[in-house]
Amino acid sequence: MSRPILPGATIGILGSGQLGRMLAQSARRMGYRVHTLSPAADSPTGQIADREVVAAYDDLEAIARFARDVDVVTFEFENIAAESAAVAARHVPVRPKGDVLHLTQNRYREKHALTAAGLPTARYEAVDSLEQLHDAIARLGMPCILKTAGFGYDGKGQARITADSDPADAWQAIGAGAAILEAVVDFEAELSVVAARGPDGAQVDFGLIENRHVDHILDVSIADMPLTPGQTARAREIAATVMREFDVVGVLCIEMFLTRDGELLINELAPRPHNSGHLTIEACASSQFDQQLRAVCGLPLGDTTRHAPTAMANLLGDLWNGGEPDWAAALADPAVNLHLYGKAEARPGRKMGHLTASAASRDEAVRRVTQARSALLRPRNT
Repeated sequence: MSRPILPGATIGILGSGQLGRMLAQSARRMGYRVHTLSPAADSPTGQIADREVVAAYDDLEAIARFARDVDVVTFEFENIAAESAAVAARHVPVRPKGDVLHLTQNRYREKHALTAAGLPTARYEAVDSLEQLHDAIARLGMPCILKTAGFGYDGKGQARITADSDPADAWQAIGAGAAILEAVVDFEAELSVVAARGPDGAQVDFGLIENRHVDHILDVSIADMPLTPGQTARAREIAATVMREFDVVGVLCIEMFLTRDGELLINELAPRPHNSGHLTIEACASSQFDQQLRAVCGLPLGDTTRHAPTAMANLLGDLWNGGEPDWAAALADPAVNLHLYGKAEARPGRKMGHLTASAASRDEAVRRVTQARSALLRPRNT
């Protein structure tokens, strides 16, 4: 195995959003330097990094120059061309490797790889034309969900098809391009397992995190989802198998459905830290960002035990509609922690930050974090 990349070295992050920002915070705390590359200037990561490179993700010359100036490259944004990852890998280790990015950038490739590995997913069909869509509907039945094969997140690039809708409308809505059709899953809950794996194959995870969505965007995440011991073991086994089968080095999130008959199905993979894992910053001795840093640098992985029941609530740009949110009101509860991402413009649906709260129970943690978020909208003094 290669030697560990020690503090004092430079971490290269492709992508410059909030995930890179929080990774950079972990890296700076441990004595690493940080470079970031993305098309944006004054980005959330760039505000923390030692160096911010502004370049397109497909600018191969810029990628090569960037890689030559760092000791390892990792990602906070997975929609980066496999060719760019390959160019970086000529100069330094790229973790996770470009093959993992290539796999997870396309829903069909991802589903096919999961089923080939014997892992459970919803039933699906590849669709490349309206005619194929009609054939796939006949096999899967309705209702079903049509999804773009690539570049979809937070419910974007999706259309639901029912007996009362026209498949042609759904086909046009997703751009009439390569897609997959999925059978609708009758699920009871959504959850995720955020896991980390080092170059030596050592693995850890943060247990089962319950996820509650509003309008297809994650709203609240809660640590330690209370499932049966068998279900808990199965979810962690699925996560460990994904990490091992795809040879992931770094952090990866496995999003799952819990069906009403108690089965677990993989929904999607994210080869990076995940929104649902933000609560680990306060909840654990070593956060998902600490683990990403440790893993990509070949250091021993950290402790993932929760200190206390913890919940996270997302802060979307909608909260700014009436002016600056009342931060003092939210922080009146001493158990609440505020994270803002340094984004210049608040837009509806845009993730601007998050709150976390720890308490004696899961329910109390959710109550406190959602109450703090509601306090942001209290009438301001004029």
